[in-house]
Amino acid sequence: MLRYLPFLLVLALWIYAFIDCLNTPEEEVRGLPKVVWVIIILLFGEVLVGPIAWLVAGRNRRAPVGGSTPSEWHRNHRTQYVAPDDNPEFLTSLKAENRKDEALLKDWEADLRRREEELRRRERGEESEG
Repeated sequence: MLRYLPFLLVLALWIYAFIDCLNTPEEEVRGLPKVVWVIIILLFGEVLVGPIAWLVAGRNRRAPVGGSTPSEWHRNHRTQYVAPDDNPEFLTSLKAENRKDEALLKDWEADLRRREEELRRRERGEESEG
């Protein structure tokens, strides 16, 4: 099994470089057109020249905005709000919605009372007439 390990590592690197090249947007590819990089990776994959060339020179590896690494960005922004109910803006929006709903419910209740009262008056009026 150990004698197959170098072959498996070469194959894994070749597959990674090939899929990475295919998934990279055209505007992030450096030096050559994307189609040429795919051909280079396919033709020179067995000797690792193609995949290594792609990983070193083919893809434009940009630093994140602000110079922080993705893990730093994730750590800094994740600790800001852990859950929606810890977000003050979200809680404020819920309170505003609850106020709207309560006002609507009060209006409906008042309308229902008014209609019930009208029905009682009509019934009383019909009873006294009849």
